[in-house]
Amino acid sequence: MTQSKLLIFSAPSGSGKTTIVQWLIQQHPELNLSFSISCTSRPPRGQEQNGREYFFLTPEEFEQRIARNEFVEYEEVYPGRYYGTLKEQVDKQLAEGHNILFDVDVKGGCNIKNIYQDRALSIFIQPPSIDELRQRLLHRATDAPDVIQQRLAKAEYELTFAPQFDNIIVNDDLQQAEEETLQLVRQFLQQS
Repeated sequence: MTQSKLLIFSAPSGSGKTTIVQWLIQQHPELNLSFSISCTSRPPRGQEQNGREYFFLTPEEFEQRIARNEFVEYEEVYPGRYYGTLKEQVDKQLAEGHNILFDVDVKGGCNIKNIYQDRALSIFIQPPSIDELRQRLLHRATDAPDVIQQRLAKAEYELTFAPQFDNIIVNDDLQQAEEETLQLVRQFLQQS
């Protein structure tokens, strides 16, 4: 039996990472992917449900779990806004024999890769440009203008992490980006 592997996806907000991740899970069951559900202290957006997209914790609950060293990675992405991956969640999914797919911020992606090394593949999804990213965030219409500005400033910083990832995929054309991602994932999962 082959050992389960970890697939790490990071990108600036609005780069198409979540769309690509969901496409892999839904359209390619042969890859035996299981989505790693992260924790966050932000409130749910739209139709998000606790335990499906995220485990929603209060900032206080999140800080208590940090103090107990329960995360494989975590980050205070914005003041009072935490995101992180619970060790017990990763261990549980690996024990079930799934290949775990992570949709995490850049620092979290780097931390997971450092822990799991060759057992993990890290992929950075990059927007074609900051201008294109601005248009995507405006079109998405889920955030206020000041939040969009915060996200764009953060994106410029996050783009500096791209070279630390195993692969960079520029999402200029979604279908092409999905195919490139699928090819990388298949090659990685076939390695012993």
